Amino acid sequence: MSFFTLFTLAVGLSMDAFAVSICKGLALPKVTPKQCSIVGLWFGGFQALMPLLGYFLGFRFRDKITAVDHWIAFILLGIIGVNMIREACSKEEEEPADASLGVKSMFVLAVATSIDALAVGITLAFLNVNIIPAVCFIGVTTFVLSAIGVKIGNVFGTRYKSKAEMAGGIILILLGVKILLEHLGIF
Repeated sequence: MSFFTLFTLAVGLSMDAFAVSICKGLALPKVTPKQCSIVGLWFGGFQALMPLLGYFLGFRFRDKITAVDHWIAFILLGIIGVNMIREACSKEEEEPADASLGVKSMFVLAVATSIDALAVGITLAFLNVNIIPAVCFIGVTTFVLSAIGVKIGNVFGTRYKSKAEMAGGIILILLGVKILLEHLGIF
């Protein structure tokens, strides 16, 4: 997997966490570097952990499905991407984020924003990926974007939340298409 592909994957995966970070920043009266770091560590940590778990799950079944692995990657990334776009376009109001950075609140948010990373980890098991550097890169990218998201949310509000989710969904769909086309010998 090329650096560019890994970078776009990491950015795409981090968009849910970025959007929630913006909401956290909106809920906080004043943002400190410590608060940005706490949010970044929760989201970055789970965005690194979940694809690692998915990778080990997928790795167990890799030998049985290598003939269709590119289709699995295409379908999983497509479903995740379409779901992110659907959520970005949804007119229903989400509950406003609370300002709590406690373990209970952050754990639930970190798991919720990283479920798609578990599915991507399964996909990574079918590709030629050195998983430890890949998940570290995904985690660091999410940490940085989440920390920045808290500050942006505190300054600008939720104006960019749906745009971030939309961009993440499009990126994941395009990665799925790219993987499929590469395996079919078209790209």
